[in-house]
Amino acid sequence: MAVPVMAVVHEPDVVRQWPSVAPLSVNVDGTTDHAIGQIVAFHLRVFRRNNFPSRAAGNDVAAGASTMSRRLNVLFLKHPIQALEHPWADDVVRAIGDRHHLSIYDSDRPLADQFNAIDVVIDQGGSVGTRDMADAAAGKIRLWQILGQGFDHFDLAYWREKQISVANCPGHLSGVSLAETAMMFILMLARQYQTARANLDTGVLLVPVGTGLEDLKLGIIGFGASGSALAVRARSFGMRVSVIDVRDVGQDEIRQYGLESASGPDDMDRVLADSEFVSVHLNDETRHIIDDRRLRLMRPTAFLINVARGALVDEEALRKALVEGRLGGAGLDVYAQAPPDISHPVFRMSNVVATPHIAGCTDVASRKRAQAAAKNVDRIAVGLEPLFRIG
Repeated sequence: MAVPVMAVVHEPDVVRQWPSVAPLSVNVDGTTDHAIGQIVAFHLRVFRRNNFPSRAAGNDVAAGASTMSRRLNVLFLKHPIQALEHPWADDVVRAIGDRHHLSIYDSDRPLADQFNAIDVVIDQGGSVGTRDMADAAAGKIRLWQILGQGFDHFDLAYWREKQISVANCPGHLSGVSLAETAMMFILMLARQYQTARANLDTGVLLVPVGTGLEDLKLGIIGFGASGSALAVRARSFGMRVSVIDVRDVGQDEIRQYGLESASGPDDMDRVLADSEFVSVHLNDETRHIIDDRRLRLMRPTAFLINVARGALVDEEALRKALVEGRLGGAGLDVYAQAPPDISHPVFRMSNVVATPHIAGCTDVASRKRAQAAAKNVDRIAVGLEPLFRIG
């Protein structure tokens, strides 16, 4: 005995009845005619392709899918350091999938030939592209996509001169990763990790005695993606959070994040002087915003955290404050000179925790950036403007 049923397609937030297909006879024991099953499977694939655009493309791309989408030629500039291939390059390959033709730049082949017929270039970190590449791409490509947020190592002015459209991967894609690293620094400094590790190595137990975070004051300078993500994490430890930002942080946000205060740059000196921990989350336009004068405002027991940009802090003034004992310590992931000179005495101090610019290097951040880059490729393919343009 066969029971007639109607095929139904299920997608997230959508349930549509499949039209134009006759009821399929399914036997009571669950079997179907094999030929009919193959026909059903084929039409189902076609229906899904035509009605449910790739999730990576996003709703805005789906809205523009009525225009003819074409398969683009994408050139990926991998970072020359092989260790940076995984997961970054792998995630780009997965995110692009088979929707477009992806090729990997080969430094052993003639440069100009590799840019012929290329629609989009994906530049890992924004540090691989050269002026010669920009010359080869000018007038040909439709987008130069930086796989990263910062573009301090990218010659944006030259790309603009060549009239090449440039986009990056903004802070919200790696904000949580940066916030997690800042929170890690806070915990390690509060628990005197370097001293604790040295004691473990020498068999000394039960010391040092750490500092609890509950009711300690954290000042966050810059309340964007990473700053707000840090506030969430710090509040979960019972810290009292005050923020400084150029925009007006409204009462709804103050309540949402449980902030003690939210004010503008004019109030920064007060927050610096009042906080046990200070974490900076700004861009390169605020170079040396933490200078010698402001470091002297901080308590001698306070800690400075920088996971954003090395140029935000006057590095020489910070090192001097640490060596002279005018600051409780520091958690550093970024430096004015990269890589930093690790022979400097501060890198041997027990109240300094330093990492090699890995705050934004997580599997989650890699996937999000790759998906954002792929989304821009999809947008170009259907005639839409790319997101997150910087040039």
